[in-house]
Amino acid sequence: MNFVRKSFPVGPLQCNCTVLGDTETGLGYVIDPGGNPERIMAAVDELGLKIVGLLHTHAHLDHFLAAGEIRRQTGAPIFLHQGDKFLWDMLEQQCRMFGVPYTPQPDPDHWLEHEQPLECGGQCIHTPGHTPGSSSFYFSDGQLLVAGDTLFLGSVGRTDLPGGDPRAIKTSIQQRLYALDEAATVVTGHGPSTTIGHEMRHNAFVRAQ
Repeated sequence: MNFVRKSFPVGPLQCNCTVLGDTETGLGYVIDPGGNPERIMAAVDELGLKIVGLLHTHAHLDHFLAAGEIRRQTGAPIFLHQGDKFLWDMLEQQCRMFGVPYTPQPDPDHWLEHEQPLECGGQCIHTPGHTPGSSSFYFSDGQLLVAGDTLFLGSVGRTDLPGGDPRAIKTSIQQRLYALDEAATVVTGHGPSTTIGHEMRHNAFVRAQ
């Protein structure tokens, strides 16, 4: 597998969107298309990938505002964990809450499940806590974890929004994310990347057990 990736901030809240895939097969994913569809499609073209899925770590507005437009341009289906369907359905209320223009989005095409294999060589890891359906995507060939708003550099996702659960996020991180390769790069939902090993030893909120 020839793993390629570009991660960059998009949208009104600067969510980190990731375009990745395998240049041998030419297939790839867009993870968390939160805005700026033209920038996302430029990255897709630059990497030379055919997008076969739009993966969402969770359904807060800033992580899926461009999903419909990217789906329209690529024909790729939308993937989400069913635990976050209620948030997806609340997009208009979320936009109103944050003062963001509302654009309706299509419903997800497929529901993600824990340990579901992904077509481009990765797997879905259900990591509830930030939201009930929060999911991370692990690509062992690329030593990469796309963690959404579950794990940050030195911090963790907030749990004071609808569906948040502080006990669940700690369990998700300790039992599921810290079990991964310590050398794996973690693309966070916002801000700089980190590594699993760094967070295991230095995260101010959740250390390895």
